[in-house]
Amino acid sequence: MAEVTIILIGTPECHLCEQAHQVIIQVIGDQSIRLEVLSLLDHPDLMAEYSEEIPVILINGEVHDFFRADADRLHAAIEKVRNQ
Repeated sequence: MAEVTIILIGTPECHLCEQAHQVIIQVIGDQSIRLEVLSLLDHPDLMAEYSEEIPVILINGEVHDFFRADADRLHAAIEKVRNQ
């Protein structure tokens, strides 16, 4: 199985970002999936690229979703990456 890294890009006090974080935590559960949470405020390069789309979820460096996180879609995407 392939390793999976999920990156959540957002900003502090963003309610959609908080919801996305909760969905990610729910989906990954106790699986060995690495989760990084990055703030646009700390990363000017990400601010330039994603400021109008947060939250942004990347799986292994590829954009998976933005604005809203969907548990079923995230779970399916993780399984697809793992089975590659």
